[in-house]
Parts: sequence; C-alpha cells; structure tokens
Amino acid sequence: MLLEPVTFALKLAFVAVLFLFVVWVARSALRDLRDDELLVAAPPPSDATGFHAAVGPPTGEVARGAAPRLIIKRMQGQRAGLEYDLPQRTTLGRGDVEISFEDSFASSRHARIELTAGHAVIEDLGSTNGTFVNGDKLEGPWSLRAGDQIAIGDTVFEYRD
Repeated sequence: MLLEPVTFALKLAFVAVLFLFVVWVARSALRDLRDDELLVAAPPPSDATGFHAAVGPPTGEVARGAAPRLIIKRMQGQRAGLEYDLPQRTTLGRGDVEISFEDSFASSRHARIELTAGHAVIEDLGSTNGTFVNGDKLEGPWSLRAGDQIAIGDTVFEYRD
C-alpha cells in the first residue's frame, strides 16, 4: 500500500521534467526564429564568386593601422553594441581567454582570430558545437570580411575592420 503514493509521485515528477524539457526546447527554437537580423543576408555584389581574394594589397582599416574589432550582436548578460578591439591573436570561449563569455554551448577555448598580413582569419579550435560565420559552419580557417556574423552557441558577434 505504501508503494502506490511513491509510484504516483515518481510519475508526476517525470511528467514535470518532461514538460520543462519541452518548454526549454520551444523557447530555444523561438529565440532563434526571432533573430531576423541573422536570417536576412545582404545580396552578394554582382561580381561575387563566393571566394575571397587571398593575394594582393590589404584593404580596409587593418591596412591603415586601425584595430579591427568584434561588436556584440547578442550575448547573455551584455548589451548589444559593446565592442572588443582585436590584438594580433584573440581566443574566444568560456575559459581563461582574451574574450570570455558565458554560453553553455561554447567550449572553454572555442575559436581563435589571428591578424596576419592585413587579414583577420578565424578558426574553430575543435569545439563541440562548432563556430559559424554568416550561418555556415567553419570547416577550416576562414578569412573574415567587414560585416561577417560570427556565432558561437547563442552568442553572436559582428566583425569590423
């Protein structure tokens, strides 16, 4: 007779946990769908080939000596528009890195941005959930251009040179 109330309580707890999980998934999906800024991409220029020039003189402010920077578009606990100047080598993630942020989908050392020969190159450091530039998952080093959107988990930066 004592077993029936315990069984009922366990069933009720299981249903409650299941309900909370469904709410969490729905909330995450709605947050991604609400972010119209990341879903709408600017049309490519008429001469676009999908490849960035790898040779030639550097362009943009990196070549003129101004520091390139990352601008927060979305980050838990920070306001949008906050800027980070990028030194020669910058590591992003949750751990002891140059740009640290709290995001449960970010690794402790998630991605690295290096400035070389007037270009900024981003590379995923073997993170669990990946690094995305303009919605595409990085499969190797990627040369950043002004306006590129960098997504690490739920955190989004915009690169400016």
